[in-house]
Amino acid sequence: MSGPGDLLDLWVYLSGEPLLWLSVTVAAYAVADRVSLASGRHPFVNPVVVAVALIALVLVATGTPYRVYFTGAQFVHFLLGPATVALAVPLVRNLGAVTRMIVPMLAALAAGALTAIASAVVIARLFGASPAVVASLAPKSVTTAIAMAISRQIGGEPSLTAVTVIATGVIGAVAVTPLLDRLGIRSREARGFAAGLAAHGIGTARAFQVSETAGLFAGLAMALNAVLTALLVPAVLAVFGR
Repeated sequence: MSGPGDLLDLWVYLSGEPLLWLSVTVAAYAVADRVSLASGRHPFVNPVVVAVALIALVLVATGTPYRVYFTGAQFVHFLLGPATVALAVPLVRNLGAVTRMIVPMLAALAAGALTAIASAVVIARLFGASPAVVASLAPKSVTTAIAMAISRQIGGEPSLTAVTVIATGVIGAVAVTPLLDRLGIRSREARGFAAGLAAHGIGTARAFQVSETAGLFAGLAMALNAVLTALLVPAVLAVFGR
């Protein structure tokens, strides 16, 4: 039988392997997805949230710094780029539906992007946040890589921006289904667009769990919102962030 010393030696050996944390990440998501499936894809049992919680427990239990974990799991981060580009596949398949809804989509995009930026900036200013914190919060509703780049350009703290982006995505992905149900919004196109606009990649993943149509419009909203937010943030900060 293996004793505690043998297990410790095994852990020390495995922790030095670059594929360990990639394997932990994949395994955590596989478990989280099964849990979500068992719950009937209940919005409060979001696989991303569950996977993050599982990985966090492992890191705390093993005393592993986040930097060490990220070094091993960064291949997943790299795959975010190809995964985002792959969203163009359902877009091409449903180009006719997207074209027919271009006007309401652009109106929703403008309203949603402006509301997301202005609400964060105004609330932060009301609570007396510093200009750096305000700038860090402004791009919270776009995908992490773009939000961090915007934050860096406008004098924010990218690490703080990353945290708020993830929190926004998690809260949005959990709240979007019950909220839209209460509002009586049934259109999968509208529901998907709202999820992608408010909760970027995590909301888009949630939308794809519902249907390909919802995921398509969520991915489109996520991409368009990233572009528009980069253009709007400096103007909104000039007006409300003083």
